[in-house]
Amino acid sequence: MELIEKYFPELSTLQKKQFSKLGVLYGSWNEMINVVSRKDIDNLYLHHVLHSLGIAAFLDFEKGSSVLDIGTGGGFPGIPLAIIFPECRFHLVDSIGKKIKVVRAVAEAIELKNLTADVTRGEALKGKYDVVVSRSVASLSQLFAWTEPLLNENSSKKVKGLLALKGGDLEAEIDNLLELYPYLQVDTFHLNEVFEESFFEEKKLLWVQ
Repeated sequence: MELIEKYFPELSTLQKKQFSKLGVLYGSWNEMINVVSRKDIDNLYLHHVLHSLGIAAFLDFEKGSSVLDIGTGGGFPGIPLAIIFPECRFHLVDSIGKKIKVVRAVAEAIELKNLTADVTRGEALKGKYDVVVSRSVASLSQLFAWTEPLLNENSSKKVKGLLALKGGDLEAEIDNLLELYPYLQVDTFHLNEVFEESFFEEKKLLWVQ
């Protein structure tokens, strides 16, 4: 929890309470349903919560923004972002039912009112969103292929499009995306410019719009 407050010192009392509960909740659920690698659960706040908040470290979602977390797994980055941006609406989806069960249980336990979660694949969704976020292992071009039909092309929000948290050398992925979709713009943010922990050395946020 100290790690979160280190980089987000202006959290409300409610937000601090919500973040502080995540460790125990995920620890308990992970013993029943493996939503986070068992060897990684002790690093929940660093590897999952703070990593998810890498988006919030660079970009501020406007009030009323609709955000889809595609392939959310156990709720990342959607749950930490829903805590940080309580005036935005979040929809978390994953094709694995037991993971969405955990997402719903955690959201209910911390009284997260601005989040819904469903068992479905992104390509089956019909809604429109200002922003799509993901920590998916899918390639950037595949991720955008799933995302493009779901984006509100008439969105008036300053932050809109696809936000993908990824790691490593991404030049080839970006080049491939721009070959397929030459009208796109890709901005790259390096998380180690904000977070000093070594875990973030090669972690990046890609903003595709």
